[in-house]
Amino acid sequence: MTNPDLTHIEFVLDRSGSMHSIREDIEGGFDAFIADQRSHPGQCTVSLAQFDNEYETVFTAIDVREVLPLALQPRGATAMLDAIGRSVIALGERLSALQEAERPGTVIVAIMTDGMENASREFTHEAVKELITRQEQAYDWQFLYMGADQDAIEVGASIGVRPDRSLTYARGKSREAYAATSKLTRHLKEATVAGAPMAAVTFSEEDRDATRA
Repeated sequence: MTNPDLTHIEFVLDRSGSMHSIREDIEGGFDAFIADQRSHPGQCTVSLAQFDNEYETVFTAIDVREVLPLALQPRGATAMLDAIGRSVIALGERLSALQEAERPGTVIVAIMTDGMENASREFTHEAVKELITRQEQAYDWQFLYMGADQDAIEVGASIGVRPDRSLTYARGKSREAYAATSKLTRHLKEATVAGAPMAAVTFSEEDRDATRA
């Protein structure tokens, strides 16, 4: 049995050049997200991968209490599919190497971007969708997609993320998007501990209203 008191959050964060105009909001929102997760009971580990047309693992599975403030350096194009594919595969390999009791009871993959895919070379939409669907169905991973100034529900669906787990946010509403994501993450943790179905935990209409322009 996995550990119901342990949550792992895998963040896949866009740092392409178009993020420059909202860099400070992204940094502040991410730091507030981490602070909120620290304040709630249970163990929590966090990984962060950043992507433009290149992919970088910033840190892997560190205690949420040890996460440092985010320093984002926007640059390059948007190879989102490659970043998601690489992150999901690496996380799956890492967790499969652990004993069952050491694995987190809640696994959340949160993808945040402000642009459209334009630079991936390794993965297609179909390949990423297959990966996400497999991890959801076989291992009950939870996937969240936050997209700025786009139809996040449509984009999320193209990679296998449920519509009620995808959130469109206005360019000036990054902090609100992080707050909504943190609340949803908290509710997923609580559902695991209570033995309640996580499928019922979604972004609310209040969340969507708060992140609109």
